[in-house]
Amino acid sequence: MYINMASLEQALEQNLLKVTQTVEQQLDVELDRLDKLQSDNLETLREQRLRKLKKQAQQQQEWLVLGHGEHTEISEEKEFFEVTKKSKNVVCHFYRNDSPRCRIVDHHLKILCTSHLEARFCKIDVERSPFITQRLRIRVIPTIALIIDGKVKDYIVGFTDLGNCDDFSTEMMEWRIAQPGVIKYNGDLQQPPVETKRANRFVSGDAGKKRTIRGKDVDSDGDDF
Repeated sequence: MYINMASLEQALEQNLLKVTQTVEQQLDVELDRLDKLQSDNLETLREQRLRKLKKQAQQQQEWLVLGHGEHTEISEEKEFFEVTKKSKNVVCHFYRNDSPRCRIVDHHLKILCTSHLEARFCKIDVERSPFITQRLRIRVIPTIALIIDGKVKDYIVGFTDLGNCDDFSTEMMEWRIAQPGVIKYNGDLQQPPVETKRANRFVSGDAGKKRTIRGKDVDSDGDDF
């Protein structure tokens, strides 16, 4: 039996070519599918991102209208209830004009309010708001009430939780305010920030020069009123 080797080799080459073409076609189809899938996913992610950014921008605008982004004075007691009703998160400083440590608190809150639009920062004079002061059992100034959904979740009384000194940093204040969830915090809530640099510390006035509260051993780190 005679076998034409040339014809056989030609047939094998043709079959191999067909198989190769089929594989290449399948690969092209799969690559097109993957490219389309990737493109669709990227477009979907882009749309989702745009919607999120628009929602955030709208929310920030609403916050600004409500007075967020500033550390403002509450002049009347009824305004306090309006503020806590309209804003979900409120940081309220109960102060007295003649207290140096209240000025220290204001210094830090004025910095934080601009970077934490999610909370309303305000202050109220205890001598002009006896009803609220008594209702919230404010006994020492400065006291910061941390309020969520109209309910006080936590208090920062004096400077004990802030390093027990007058020249604590704004970062320390931020960390402490964030504990109950009134503001967002990017660091570790379990550990206070490092205080070696004393960043953004209050240095003007006599109170800012003190390293410890009152310069002597006392039970309270604030002022009674």
